[in-house]
Formats: sequence, C-alpha cells, structure tokens
Amino acid sequence: MSQNIPENWRIDVHHHVVPPRYADDSMPIKLPDTAAQLRSMDNWHIRTAITSLTPRVILKNLHQLREVARICNEFQARMLLEHPARFGSFALLPLPNVDGALEEITYALDILHLDGVGLFSSVNDRYLGDPLFDPVFDELNRRNAVVFIHPTHCEAPAETNLQAPPFVVEYVFDTTRAVVNLIYSGTLKRCPDIRFIVAHGGGAVPFLAQRIAMMQGHRGAKGVSGVIPTLRSLYYEIASTTSAFALRSLQSLADPAHVLWGSDLPFVYGERLKQEVDHWEEYDGFNADERMAVEQQNALSLFPRFSQSAGELDSQI
Repeated sequence: MSQNIPENWRIDVHHHVVPPRYADDSMPIKLPDTAAQLRSMDNWHIRTAITSLTPRVILKNLHQLREVARICNEFQARMLLEHPARFGSFALLPLPNVDGALEEITYALDILHLDGVGLFSSVNDRYLGDPLFDPVFDELNRRNAVVFIHPTHCEAPAETNLQAPPFVVEYVFDTTRAVVNLIYSGTLKRCPDIRFIVAHGGGAVPFLAQRIAMMQGHRGAKGVSGVIPTLRSLYYEIASTTSAFALRSLQSLADPAHVLWGSDLPFVYGERLKQEVDHWEEYDGFNADERMAVEQQNALSLFPRFSQSAGELDSQI
C-alpha cells in the first residue's frame, strides 16, 4: 500500500476501469493509466478500489460481447495480480448471451479469482428480472456471489424532448426499474444468497420504497411479498448520493451496515468529486462508528480478503 494512504482510508466499491484498447473517443474523458489511477486513489484516501466496467464498452461492441468481456476481465485480473491490496474487481458478463455469461462466471470467479460480478440495470431493453436471465442469477446465487448493479447508459426517449444529461434522471430511474423488476419477478426472493450492491444509493428506491411495497397484494403483482425487508437486504453504495437530501432518505430504509462508500472515479473527478466528498464529510447523520463502517468495515464484510494488511496481500503475488 502506498505510504501516502492516511489512517482514514476508504474502500471504493464504485470505481471504473477500461482496457486501453477500448479507451477511445467514445469515452467522455481521457482514461488514466494504472499509475495515475493509484495516485488519484491516494489523493481521495482510497486504499482499495473494487473496479468495474462502464456500460459504454458493451454498447460499442455488441457484435463481440464474449470477446470484450474476456479481454476486460483479464485486464482487471492483471491489475489485481499486480496490486492485490489496492484493487478488487467485478467481472463483466456478455449479456444478453446467457450461455456466454455462465461460461464467463466460471472463468472470472474460478480461474481469474475476481471478487464478484457487475451487471447493468438493463440489457437490450430487458431489465434484470427478465426470465431470460434466470440461469445467470441461479448460478450467482449458488455461488453466494457479490453482484454490483450499475445503471446502463441510457437516454430519455426522443419524444420527451428532455435535454438534461442522462445522469440527471435516466440513470437513476433505470436503476430503480431494475430493482422493482427484480422484486416483481421474484428473482430477489428466489436468490437470497446473492449479496447485491446497488449503485448511486439505489437510484430512487429509498424515496419510493413505500410505493414499491404497494405491489404487495396488487392483482397485477401476484406473489410479491416482503418488499421492505427485501429492499433492506440489499447493499447501497453512495457515489453521487452524498448530499443530505439523498442520505437521509437512504438511512430511513437501509441499516448503516448495508451502506458502502463509492466514488465513480474516474468519470466523477475533480471539483465535482470534491463536492461529493465534502458533502459526505459534512453529513451529520452517521456517528463515528457508522461512518467507519460505511467507508471500510461494510466492504470488508463482503470482501474479507482485504482485511489482511497490505503487506500480507502484496506478498501473495
């Protein structure tokens, strides 16, 4: 671990990487190399980042999903091997190719030893609770996997003439729809051993939790039950969700032990990330132990290998 890491270090569960061959003009920023990434992590007190892929990589390469997933996962595995104390990784799956996804789960978790799986909220207009994906969730449940749900890259329908950037509304509600569909389809109930982490504080889920629970007993949602306990069983990371407006709503739903710290680096950076971190450091809703849990301990419960000292992890190379 870098000597620059202070005592108030963090584990960042929302941290993106892109292999150099895909870091082209389709990306909204110039992607850092690993050395620059580590310097940035030191600057933001991030001891360890659990990396994942941006949906833009998939959307630009729909014709070669299996190849892209394999290249991205092997890229992440090399980072993990070279810096075991500093990086973990969520595997990219070539969905909607279910057979390919099952094969990649085996390769990524058993051969590459990645730390979990990353999924996007929707794939080709199918949300995660779609029956097409049942075999994938059943396998992840069998493995007791950690699954990170990130919004897909989506735009408002043209007919709405909504000119706001998609991160303002679309990403938030695509995540929310994915969670609602996972409940409506029974996937979350069928797969209780998956540890789900939902990006951006769960989208609008905390604010809408009671409305989501209204599905219980509705004639159009037969079999839906236990919605609030199910929502409370999920983990929520707080990238771009650190203001008091969002955190107070999230705290009304989620136990502090189910809240995780995230940055969204490198796509959120500079002054915007400073504002997010300032909001987090100024927020008065968590006591000191709860803040440490959000920044460190809750992630360590999901990724216990990082409980070892940095020196011990480095010696495993």
